[in-house]
Amino acid sequence: LHMGKTMKEDLTVVAKYIKQLYPPEFNVFSIYAELYHNYFASQAKKNAESYLEDKDIYLLLSWVHNFYPKEMRKDHALAMELDKVKLGSLLPSSLSKELEKKYLDSEEVTVKTSLGRCLDKEIQIWKEDKEPEKLNGHFQSELLGILVIQSIYSGQKRAEDISKALGEELSRRLLKELPAFLRSYRDAFEDFKEKSKKHRYYKPILIANINNCWNFREYTEKYMAEKDDSKADILSTLADIENSGFDVLLQQLFAQLKPMYKKFTENKWDSSSEIMNEIIKTTSKHISDFQTLKDPFYHAVVEKIHAHLVKEYIVRLLKRKVSLKTPAQQQTLAQHISKNAADLEAFCTSNGSQATWLNSALPKLAEIIRLQDLGAIKIEVATLATSYPDIRKRHLEAFLHIKANLSRSELKSILGYLADSTASTQPRALLFSNINVS
Repeated sequence: LHMGKTMKEDLTVVAKYIKQLYPPEFNVFSIYAELYHNYFASQAKKNAESYLEDKDIYLLLSWVHNFYPKEMRKDHALAMELDKVKLGSLLPSSLSKELEKKYLDSEEVTVKTSLGRCLDKEIQIWKEDKEPEKLNGHFQSELLGILVIQSIYSGQKRAEDISKALGEELSRRLLKELPAFLRSYRDAFEDFKEKSKKHRYYKPILIANINNCWNFREYTEKYMAEKDDSKADILSTLADIENSGFDVLLQQLFAQLKPMYKKFTENKWDSSSEIMNEIIKTTSKHISDFQTLKDPFYHAVVEKIHAHLVKEYIVRLLKRKVSLKTPAQQQTLAQHISKNAADLEAFCTSNGSQATWLNSALPKLAEIIRLQDLGAIKIEVATLATSYPDIRKRHLEAFLHIKANLSRSELKSILGYLADSTASTQPRALLFSNINVS
């Protein structure tokens, strides 16, 4: 600092007062500048070749890349004169590269160690009998949700403050560390999930960990290139953590709903409105627990619930438990299904589900039951297959068991039409793929 200040002040005096006392051909400013620079460079080289602590390497590189070329040599009083001199760098390129490598290696180890400490502390916090902190009504972990990203970002920023190139190289290295860290995090989360089910705050801790994933997602999307292999790795690991957490959170609800759905076929769809109300009431109690999820995850879990509710209803329709011979009976069942579908859609939409692609499944199935004209049934089957390309013959055959007044040839004709209409279509929204037909 003393050398830099002295050089800057002295050269300013040379530029303002001394230079004009000599003929131009003496190049007085250049001579002074070169002498000062050579002395400064010799001291920098001497330091660089001696043993340096990490913080000393950082400071020396800051002088080489930042303070010296930008703060001193770009000073408004000196810039024009120094541009004519071409002084070069404070350190030889080979020595500078050596210091840069030491600095990058050291920073990489420092950040990696910091990430490991964060995870160890987080695991200890999970074991304590405490509810996670809340931020804006959402459970969160300061250590993993904030400090890990902060450690990586701070490392990148420090390197960037030396030079853009160093910042980019350290970013590349640290972003390679993130997938490995997240895999360790996922493993620790799975271990907690399996072994701590009786923990007093089991569900809040699961929710806090799902919420943590959002910060990592945002950071990855912002700082990683689309083609970077690590990006897909990171997003895949985050999805594993999120889905693993969702599965546990939804386990109890889905177990409670199973016997309720059985009532539809047991009662041959009599009292179906009461059964649907019971399903909605039970689901509503569970959804209130998910308000502590961050919005994107809350919407994701509500959409999972929405898909499950629709799927389980279809499963009951495909059980071959009901076979109706008259159009009037089929008309009544179609009305029950339409009413249930409307109630289900209203409930899911009011709770934030954005999975609108699910809303037409049950009404379309109800319409197939209601229709009696073969041509009209085929058209409705085609529209159903267009909306849900993963529907297969086995699904439709099981469903058409309800329409007991169809002849074998009519049934074969409808099934053949489905095969033709879906032959070249790739499934977009998967609904029937998850339904096994017994």
